Amino acid sequence: MRSDPERLADILDSIRDIEEYARQGKAVFESDRLIQNWIASHLQVMGEACFGLSQKLRAQHPEVPWRKIIGLRHILVHHYFAVNLKIIWSVTEEDLPALKPQIEGILSQLGEPETTSPPPSPTDS
Repeated sequence: MRSDPERLADILDSIRDIEEYARQGKAVFESDRLIQNWIASHLQVMGEACFGLSQKLRAQHPEVPWRKIIGLRHILVHHYFAVNLKIIWSVTEEDLPALKPQIEGILSQLGEPETTSPPPSPTDS
């Protein structure tokens, strides 16, 4: 079973991975299914990692929208064909920039490193 710091690192890694391709902009996102799937996949990982965090840690940090992140994961996984790309882009552009320092701060409070491996390219095989 993964620890809370490991799961938080997973969230932070996913944010960084999303940032890598989101910086190409909305027009590229809207026209590139690979990038759409890349971002959606990493949002799923984030939701799964949040779901696996201890109740204690989530309760200690009510400023983080844990339930919304988990809820988005459920939508992406269980209602895949109903996913609205406008929502995915909105989350990417508006919510992740605020979430990143929150997760970094929690990891810092726990005395854990914030870095792991650099993001792979979505075209790597």
